[in-house]
Amino acid sequence: MDVQTLLKEVEELYPKMVEIRRYLHQNPELSFKEERTAKFIADYLTDLDIEVQTKVGENGVVGLLRGKKEGKTIAIRADFDALPIQDEKDVPYKSTVKDVMHACGHDGHTATLLAAATVLAKHRDELAGNVVFLHQHAEEQFPGGAKSMIEAGCLDGVDIVIGSHLQSTLPAGVVYYREGYTMASADMFNITISGKGGHGASPHETVDPLVIGSQLVTNLQQIVSRNVDPIQSAVITVGSFHSGEAPNVIPDTAVITGSVRSYDPEIRDLLENRIKQLTESTCAANGATCEIKYDRGYASVYNHPTETKYIKDIATEVLGEENVKEIEPKMGSEDFGYFIQEKPGTFFFTGARLSDSERVYPHHHPRFDFDEEAMISTAKVFVAAVAKLND
Repeated sequence: MDVQTLLKEVEELYPKMVEIRRYLHQNPELSFKEERTAKFIADYLTDLDIEVQTKVGENGVVGLLRGKKEGKTIAIRADFDALPIQDEKDVPYKSTVKDVMHACGHDGHTATLLAAATVLAKHRDELAGNVVFLHQHAEEQFPGGAKSMIEAGCLDGVDIVIGSHLQSTLPAGVVYYREGYTMASADMFNITISGKGGHGASPHETVDPLVIGSQLVTNLQQIVSRNVDPIQSAVITVGSFHSGEAPNVIPDTAVITGSVRSYDPEIRDLLENRIKQLTESTCAANGATCEIKYDRGYASVYNHPTETKYIKDIATEVLGEENVKEIEPKMGSEDFGYFIQEKPGTFFFTGARLSDSERVYPHHHPRFDFDEEAMISTAKVFVAAVAKLND
């Protein structure tokens, strides 16, 4: 396959990418409710004469493009769910759905992968190996769509899996890579402390869950500083603490919720165990009981060395060395991590910051938007990665 021809065709498809992205932006659907979006994707792939599976793991769509020659199979993933946020942008393609918008770039991810599929389908007779187009539902809402799609067999026969995420705060068109842990696992806890309420004038007759909870919040902060190797990374955040309603009444219960983030699976286990131990011991020492609900969220994203170098080299070749940079690891989470637990692969970022600084907002913001030309960079890396995989 002639890579330069593919890259030129990607550039020519830019108006189509914008059209698709803006259609999806105007018609967003929440996680696990993406029926119209899934149909749009399936119909588009079918029109390209690509084999299509729908309702994969619920609302996922998987396209299979078979090459005429033998070779490895590469899977490329894009997510397509939106968020429960009211779109506050003043643009022609503003969301038409109340309190729902694409505030994380998933509309752009979908448009990019469909454009890559368009170019590659046109050259199927020259293609060695196969391409699996993973259009994933429900990235934004736990338990996510990746795990159920994998359980449904979307990675069967796949040799390598790649994906990318647009970043609205990084320079447009620049590809960012990282080998090893790149994004964190994300877990949640909910702790209910049960004491004995009473009058504020008689604290000795009570078991005060508010005071016990306050001790616990402080104790939890010592886990990372005193139990985790300083070379490792971990975060425990207490996000809410609710107890009592009146100034002169000691309540019966206190509820504490928070999040836990880490990279290494052993550190993840350590954090969960220490949170449970500290909670139980702190409550027991003060005469209270507790109920702990601990939910494991998405796995960390670990980029495999060989595949990461491959994408780095591809991006350097098609975009230029000045447009490829290494990125620091992030404590945010992504369920793409499940895909590369199963198959070797890598997840890279594409900068998409708007030139007008007044319009630059972070992900999940009501005025989120991105430079649509960044989709060209991602699509070029995708098609070149496919073209060169079996050289």
